[in-house]
Amino acid sequence: MHDAVLPIIRLDNLTLGYDRHPAVHHLSAEIPAGALVAVVGPNGAGKSTLLKGLAGELRPIGGRIVLPALPPGGLAYMPQRGEIDHSFPVSVFDVVAMGLWHEIGAFGGLSQDQRRRVRTALEAVGLAGFESRPIGSLSGGQLQRARFARLMLQDAPLILLDEPFAAIDSRTVEDLVALILAWHAEGRTILTVVHDLEQVRRHFPTALLLSREPVAFGPTAEVLTPERLARARRLSEAFDEHAHECHIEALPAVELADFAEDALAAGADAHPDGGASDRARPAVDSPPAATPHAHRHPYVPAPGRNHPPH
Repeated sequence: MHDAVLPIIRLDNLTLGYDRHPAVHHLSAEIPAGALVAVVGPNGAGKSTLLKGLAGELRPIGGRIVLPALPPGGLAYMPQRGEIDHSFPVSVFDVVAMGLWHEIGAFGGLSQDQRRRVRTALEAVGLAGFESRPIGSLSGGQLQRARFARLMLQDAPLILLDEPFAAIDSRTVEDLVALILAWHAEGRTILTVVHDLEQVRRHFPTALLLSREPVAFGPTAEVLTPERLARARRLSEAFDEHAHECHIEALPAVELADFAEDALAAGADAHPDGGASDRARPAVDSPPAATPHAHRHPYVPAPGRNHPPH
């Protein structure tokens, strides 16, 4: 008999934001190893903020992020484009080779085997022969291919991708989707921020719908319903960017909300270690405002202003 599969990500009543102003709040979920999850929602819904929190770039305002089954160095994060200075005189080969930093350190040299792996990664993304090109000479689609090659060399079991298909040509999108599906077939866990809902329906078996707060999490067909998408839009439109800062009392470890436990079964692909099927359970909406967490982590509005909807 196999033991239950540990989630690779557990979010316990998580709130993330900037200067204590929440960007996403009261999020509880468990994501099992091997899941392929699209993070969707209106503009400003907190999707990128969630990935920054998972990557360790943003500390929680409240709640916690637990990565119980993740080995050291097991997370690869690709933020939105813009972290590479195109004017810097560096080659495509050198940019991609940065994916091996966990092996060589800041000042280590590349072995012959590592150089071979860099060339193999470039070939896998369709950039064979581009090794010596300046990074600034690449088109948007070519640059994104190079970033995927660099990510490939990190060989991480957990991959976070923030809008990887934005502003690139359709052929590149198809090729990058194929890479993501190949990583998923290898058993890697992948969370991807995606705006194209038809693309989500075609390729991503699980979806997390955010609108500053969790709206639904589970099988994509059951999450991306007209009713749930309309609710996400309403929450986004009602949110006041100038609301007062979030006041959250310090609490001990909290139990997961019921919907997160259901989402564990709903959100995983069939996995070699025994993960549940994506379609094992229905999508589950976020907890209602009357949950104990909502009362114990209040948001206090400024006089005369609306506060983030619960």
